[in-house]
Amino acid sequence: MKIVIPGGSGHVGSLLCRAFLRDGHEVVVLSRAASASPCPVVPWDGRSLGPWTLALEGADAVVNLAGYTVNCRYHPRNRERILRSRVEPTRVLGEALARCKRPPRLWLQASTATIYAHRYDAPHDEATGILGGHEPGVPDTWRFSIDVATAWERACEEVPLPRTRKLLLRSAIVLSPERGGIFDVLLGLVRRGLGGTAGDGRQWVSWIHHEDFVRALYWLIDHEEVAGAVNVAAPGPLPNADFMRALREAWGARIGLPATRWMLEVGALLLRTETELVLKSRRVAPGRLLEGGFAFRHPSWPEAARGLCREWREARAKDVARA
Repeated sequence: MKIVIPGGSGHVGSLLCRAFLRDGHEVVVLSRAASASPCPVVPWDGRSLGPWTLALEGADAVVNLAGYTVNCRYHPRNRERILRSRVEPTRVLGEALARCKRPPRLWLQASTATIYAHRYDAPHDEATGILGGHEPGVPDTWRFSIDVATAWERACEEVPLPRTRKLLLRSAIVLSPERGGIFDVLLGLVRRGLGGTAGDGRQWVSWIHHEDFVRALYWLIDHEEVAGAVNVAAPGPLPNADFMRALREAWGARIGLPATRWMLEVGALLLRTETELVLKSRRVAPGRLLEGGFAFRHPSWPEAARGLCREWREARAKDVARA
């Protein structure tokens, strides 16, 4: 297959590049900056048409991941940057696809499980899940994240592309052992004795193992009957307290200091990030994947955590051997 990945120079994009290349596919990354991607990189500005559109011709799939990191403070300038860096590339990509003589068969558009409402009582699947933004008492920053996710999806949906199937990937956090990824950050807390419960620990954590994330995308590429929103998440979400306990046990950590909400707010301010990334409850069910027969290799977090800790140790041992 030929696969084009706008915004493919980040953590998830690099993960996909390596997997697709390993399986013998042709992969092209569209990037706004110089990149150390393992795939060929074609420059684009994410705002206007240009020579990069030629890369789309005859592609089998486009996986649009373009967007500025949400791991920052949500002050007005960053809010504008987060929103524009998602909506503008999605719109110009849609315009380019509409002009293709041989358009890709499939457009996989990044979205996020954050689009669903903050709740504890029931999981959100694609059929019955409640979109967020109207929950009483939640911070303005949480509503902003949902507004961004909604605008991101709308920018994809509003482009008429009769020859291209469109999928909205409402993904949970993708966990892999690579440096700088979310798992690396969480494990770093555990290794330092800080990986305890965050807040009251009741908020649900939805996640997916990197191997299942890649396999889910392959499955979606192959199943032409599936279109629209798809929850890309493991079937075993769990409350933050249980999630962190399982990670500590997987690593062999005996203690993990908890962090109250006010401590998290202070820490987020110092680290220039937002507590929404930790405190919002994300309980997502992969309804369409399960109904379609997709078989997760890593459905349970304790098992997945043990495997990821093993992968992390092996990767760091290789780094030491190469040094």
